[in-house]
Amino acid sequence: MHCPYCKHDDTKVIDSRIMLPQNNIKRRRECPICNARFTTFETLQFSYPRVVKRSGETCQFNEVKLKNGIMRALEKRPINQDALEKLFDQIQYKICQAPEREITTSKIGEVVLEHLKNYDEVAYLRFASVYLKFQDIAAFKNIILGLEEQK
Repeated sequence: MHCPYCKHDDTKVIDSRIMLPQNNIKRRRECPICNARFTTFETLQFSYPRVVKRSGETCQFNEVKLKNGIMRALEKRPINQDALEKLFDQIQYKICQAPEREITTSKIGEVVLEHLKNYDEVAYLRFASVYLKFQDIAAFKNIILGLEEQK
């Protein structure tokens, strides 16, 4: 890491701390030449696979689109912000964990449903109704009966 003051090309790490829930690393550094101290933050960057849509078209993974879909399902639900960040992190990790470099939108939907089922049943039902394209009340009944059986 270059010193921002004297531009020396190597600095010494004095202290490192992991900042949860974002898994950032805060590092306190010191320059051996000018003795200036400064702080850096390192952020984990996921390597997302390409997304294959139902039409066969591929595109870049869009983290914002995923979060918006989940937030729509959670609209007007009691949300614990820390638990929500953990939920997003778990879903992103699961998506990035796949060995393939491409993932289908249906697989992404399955991952989200899997995690929402344990987080909030109402949000799970809302997301499932859009993702599974419910056409009638019977589809809602089947999902609700499945949730009740698991309890």
